Amino acid sequence: MANIKSAKKRILVTETRAARNKSIKSAVKTSIKKVEAAITANDKEAAQAALLAATSEISKAASKGVYHKNTAARKVSRLTKAVNKIA
Repeated sequence: MANIKSAKKRILVTETRAARNKSIKSAVKTSIKKVEAAITANDKEAAQAALLAATSEISKAASKGVYHKNTAARKVSRLTKAVNKIA
């Protein structure tokens, strides 16, 4: 364990940020799974609704620095492409 006050603070701040990032990443993964479930069920309307929610979640994560903007764009692009493939 750290003895220096600033090092102790860094540990606390790091734990807080890690927990926040984990929560945001988990929410993104859940929203992506909902889109993929709708795609698997071949339900275009549900997939489009889930895609809208997932896109919002992903952009929030990118704006907070949890995901790099290119990673976020790639995730959105792949999901959109998959939803558009549904007949």
